[in-house]
Amino acid sequence: MDLSNLKPAEGSVKQRKRIGRGEGSGKGGTSTRGHKGQKSRSGYSKKVGFEGGQMPLQRRVPKFGFKNINRKEYKAINVGVIQALAEKQGVEVIDMGVLVKAGVCKKSDLVKILGNGTLTKKLEVKAHAFSKSAETAIQEAKGTAVKI
Repeated sequence: MDLSNLKPAEGSVKQRKRIGRGEGSGKGGTSTRGHKGQKSRSGYSKKVGFEGGQMPLQRRVPKFGFKNINRKEYKAINVGVIQALAEKQGVEVIDMGVLVKAGVCKKSDLVKILGNGTLTKKLEVKAHAFSKSAETAIQEAKGTAVKI
């Protein structure tokens, strides 16, 4: 076997339909387009969503709401989770590296600390945003809340 006698497997390659190559082929004349009418002419293209003059679906269904393009999506992490993390890993500084390593958030996430749970350990917490209750909880434990 060499390059000169390579062939695809039997039945794996179909021949293309040769349209408009004479009457003997069985696909001459109208070239499988049927007789007359708009669809038989060259240049015909059906408009996307056209339903034969009936009111199209995208116009029948009502519009509502809007997407705010300036919205920032934060990953919410509670103070209780941070307390558990600090106890488990024995760290005084909770930052993105610690959170990512623990699998609480992804590297690309924006993190907001929320005030649910209790915090007893003195910690330095670094995050993108803090709720008021979370900030007070951290400060009551004599820690610091640092915005990144």
